Amino acid sequence: MAVLVETKDCTALSDSELTEMADLCAEGPIQYEAGLLSKQADEWVLVSLAREGNKLKGFAFSTLERIGGTPSVVVGVASIRRVAKRDTLLRQVMADLYHRAVMAFPDEDVLVGVKMVEPCAYDAFKGLSDICPRPEYRPSGEERAWGRRLAKRFSLAKYDDRAFVATGDGSIPLVFDFSGTKDPDPDIAAQFTALETDRGDCLIAFGWAMAEDLLKHT
Repeated sequence: MAVLVETKDCTALSDSELTEMADLCAEGPIQYEAGLLSKQADEWVLVSLAREGNKLKGFAFSTLERIGGTPSVVVGVASIRRVAKRDTLLRQVMADLYHRAVMAFPDEDVLVGVKMVEPCAYDAFKGLSDICPRPEYRPSGEERAWGRRLAKRFSLAKYDDRAFVATGDGSIPLVFDFSGTKDPDPDIAAQFTALETDRGDCLIAFGWAMAEDLLKHT
C-alpha cells in the first residue's frame, strides 16, 4: 500500500490526530504526549502527516519562513515510526517539505534547520549541500552564526556555537526523532557523544536545498 503525505495548517489538526501522533511516539524512545504535541501545534505553522492506508507512519511540524531574509524550512518536533521502510517514509516526508519550499520560494536556495539527538537524523539531510556541522570540517563564522540564528528561532537559551549543541533545561528534547535501518556513520555519531539527552540536550544542524535541486519537487 502506498504512503501518502499530507501537509496542512496546524490549526486544522484534530484531537484524534494528536492522539494518533502520541500513540506513534509511545512506540519510540522519545514519548511525546498529546498535550505536548498540542502545544507544538500552537507554535508551528504546518504539520506533515504520512499515512499508509489509515495508519499514521510519521509526522513533522515545520514552518516556511525567512530568517534574516533567507528562505528557510525550520523543522520542529517530528517522528517516524520504526518500521522496516522508515527510510522511505523519511524521504517522502522531506520531499513534501521540499515541495512546499519550492512553491513558497521559487528559484531560491533554501536553508533546512533541524534539532536532533540521534545521528541517524542526519539521513533527513540526504541531497542537501554544505551541511553543518559535519565531520572533519571547521565551520566558518557565518555558519556558526547560522547555528546561533537557529538556536534563537528554536528558543534555546544555552547554545555552544562551536559544537552546535544546545544545553537542555531538564525537559524532554523537542527534536526530529528518527532511527534508521543502518548503523550511522561513526564520524557523525561522534558529534553526539557529548549530549546529555536526559537533560534535554540536542544538536542543531542545517543544510542547503539548492534551487536547481528543488525543481524536481515541483
